[in-house]
Amino acid sequence: MTIVIEAASGKRNKLRQRLSELNVPLVLLLTMIAGAGVLALYSVSDGNWNPYAMPHGLRFSLAMLVMVGIGITPLKFWLSVAYPAYFGTFFLLLLVPVIGDTNMGAQRWLSLGGFQLQPSELMKIALVLALARYYHGLEFKQVSTITGLIIPLAMIGAPVGLVFLQPDLGTAILLGLSGAVVLLLAGISWRLVTLGVIAGVGGAIGGVQSGLIKAYQWERITAFLNPDADPLGANYHPNQAKTAIGSGGIDGKGYMQGTQTQLDFLPEMHTDFIFAILGEEFGLYGALVLLGLYLGVFFTTLQIAMSAKSHFGRLLSLGIAVTFVSYVLINTGMVMGLAPVVGVPLPLVSYGGTVMLSMMAGFGLVMSTWIDRNQDTLRTTGFGG
Repeated sequence: MTIVIEAASGKRNKLRQRLSELNVPLVLLLTMIAGAGVLALYSVSDGNWNPYAMPHGLRFSLAMLVMVGIGITPLKFWLSVAYPAYFGTFFLLLLVPVIGDTNMGAQRWLSLGGFQLQPSELMKIALVLALARYYHGLEFKQVSTITGLIIPLAMIGAPVGLVFLQPDLGTAILLGLSGAVVLLLAGISWRLVTLGVIAGVGGAIGGVQSGLIKAYQWERITAFLNPDADPLGANYHPNQAKTAIGSGGIDGKGYMQGTQTQLDFLPEMHTDFIFAILGEEFGLYGALVLLGLYLGVFFTTLQIAMSAKSHFGRLLSLGIAVTFVSYVLINTGMVMGLAPVVGVPLPLVSYGGTVMLSMMAGFGLVMSTWIDRNQDTLRTTGFGG
């Protein structure tokens, strides 16, 4: 009996110790970004907590608990479940065209227990996790060999293809980018990188000519290249967003005083174009503060990655950091007319449960890396050795 009590006490002490080692700056930065999302969504709803602001705050609270739960779990555990997590998420992707829900012309969601789940968002984290696991068990001299490339390229290409066919060009791009970055960080030859870029450009051209890239997707790309064309069609969204940001000036029009927002000129205000609301109401200063918070998260994650002794932890944290900053750069770029409109949300600010859950789960893995940064995770058998 005494042994059982001592064992339980030891587990509680270990749990308290891991909780005390959470990276507080990262938690605070993420909370402030989500808070900005609540403010923007409250404005979108004309000063009402529903239907967006309160659910967003509640979802973040739940996602924060998920992040902490993942963070206090030892990094060795995540190493051991990396492949099951990938294949489990890939199975969900396979289910989407079979039993998935169709919204706005795209079949991307699964209904599970009354909740809508977007497997492609979960795959962004599962892919980074599995690739980090693969390269953790691979010798550096094997990274750029044919045999060393076949498996990771298949791991990247299979989900990218499935997501592209949903169709979801933005998420497919992010998946491919996240996977490619992990390959780069693992030490792949720059010669192979150049060949990959050439192949990617060729594939894009072939996709347009063969019709794999949908007409509306191509319209978005051509609209970006010619912003003065079709102002009421393909360029309507980005033009309204640029008008909102430009009219905010340096100081902004004031909270809940944005005309583009309050008069409903700006489409998709609560999702893809929410950055335009913050730019109009809080001006350049407000936009820079938000971008500064994102930059703080990015550099904190980089610092955690650099402090990790395990190759798995470094690749995992760097992959999550790049995935996160890619969201921010693509979303803000398309809102400001610097990138095509590809339907990428602003992380922790745009309304959407699966994106928030997946990103916070990713930061949970970063937190686990931080807590176990002094451990050189043991190699295990599997694809990577």
